[in-house]
Amino acid sequence: MTASSMSKGSNLPVDSPVVRVELAWAPGPGVPDIDASALLLTEAGRVRDDGDFVFYNQPRHSSDAVTHLGKRSAPGAAADTVEVHLQSVEPAVERVVLCASADGGTFGQVPGLVLRLLDAGTGAELARFDMDAGTETAFIGGELYRRQGKWKFRAVGQGYASGLAGLATDFGITVDDPAPVTPAVPASPASPAVPAPPVTAAPPPPPVPPTAPVATAPPAGAHPGAPRLTKGEERLPVDMRKRLSLRKEQVAVSLRKHGAAGVTARVILVLDASGSMSFLYSKGVVADVVERMAAVAAQLDDDGEMQAWTFASNPARLPDLRLGELPEWLRLHVRVGEMGLFRRGRKKGLDPSQVDMRDVGIQNEEQKVIAEVRAFVRANPASVPTLVLFFSDGGVYRNKEIERELREAVEEPVFWQFVGLGRSNYGVLERFDTLPGRRVDNVGFFAVDDIGTVPDPELYDRLLSEFPLWIRAAGAAGIL
Repeated sequence: MTASSMSKGSNLPVDSPVVRVELAWAPGPGVPDIDASALLLTEAGRVRDDGDFVFYNQPRHSSDAVTHLGKRSAPGAAADTVEVHLQSVEPAVERVVLCASADGGTFGQVPGLVLRLLDAGTGAELARFDMDAGTETAFIGGELYRRQGKWKFRAVGQGYASGLAGLATDFGITVDDPAPVTPAVPASPASPAVPAPPVTAAPPPPPVPPTAPVATAPPAGAHPGAPRLTKGEERLPVDMRKRLSLRKEQVAVSLRKHGAAGVTARVILVLDASGSMSFLYSKGVVADVVERMAAVAAQLDDDGEMQAWTFASNPARLPDLRLGELPEWLRLHVRVGEMGLFRRGRKKGLDPSQVDMRDVGIQNEEQKVIAEVRAFVRANPASVPTLVLFFSDGGVYRNKEIERELREAVEEPVFWQFVGLGRSNYGVLERFDTLPGRRVDNVGFFAVDDIGTVPDPELYDRLLSEFPLWIRAAGAAGIL
């Protein structure tokens, strides 16, 4: 294919399997900074979820088909580039829209603005589109689209005065922060609470070494492993306290069934906050999950505390969850990332304990949070084993990195229980039980279509079925 100078609305076929879309301009005093991005759209012209937005805070799509390569500069010239592997674009994606935003000004202030389509293999220029603009702060430069099984490129040149937020909203990206809502208390596992809406937050406090859990002897005549009275339990609202009491009994029953009556453990909670989780947060499913996991921590650790992490593109430690503070903890910390990530700078009016979810991002990078939890456990040894309860809706793609972390963790006193929340593509997590070469099996996994409809006894049975087996195997191997 020879290079073609394109006019607005024109199109041409694309034969190269991998292309780079380069946005170039002439930087200088008073010229705003330019950021390139891409939207992966279905036939309906909408994203499937916020993960279909590839930009500087989420530089790689989970399919690996689209990557934001970043900026390069030279005297008098600057460029930002997106690479697209056309053969790897999922069948559900009909168009890859190539966008740009101006930070600190309008596109009318940007001289020499041009979009170049390049063959990624040879570097040859396939097409160029010189663009004119005025007061726009966001721009669609062009789009790659399917036509009769082939890929084509169209020069678009459509501007948005409402900025990247306005552009993204048009294609189904969640941008605006919802109005504050007081979280409701669920009546049952099948009717979850509605958590506080996403609020941006402050950096997490420095890690605090946990108090070593100590088993509490049951009252005289009580069955071994009976529910323990947990610190802070008396401060909970009446309905929540009743649910907790019943759930602790069910956790105790599950432990007895699996030969682990009276076991104590440190419990760590990990919550997926990637873009595809937004629905589960907004519907209160994640808040209900946290409340149900609080009963596990209350039964295994009489201090009633859990260390907690959230993660997407990056991990972030949340404040410790203390049982007596559960309602407020749910309100402040059960949150998913906001697409306000592309608004640089810190959001005001946040509680000092909160994590800024824009720093967390919306991509799936499980290996990073696994590494951070491992580092915490090494730095804060406990006299009891650690149980990590790790919730994710899938989209796992860092399989080699995740496998390496979990294999290295075999010799550590930690059992990793992963729970899939009904999306798909759990990658190595669901295959880990079959992977050879480990002294003990330190990973459990199961997935459910709708965790809110799973009764507590069934959930706790599945959650705690492999942990006692690992305790026995790790003890025999000298790990515990």
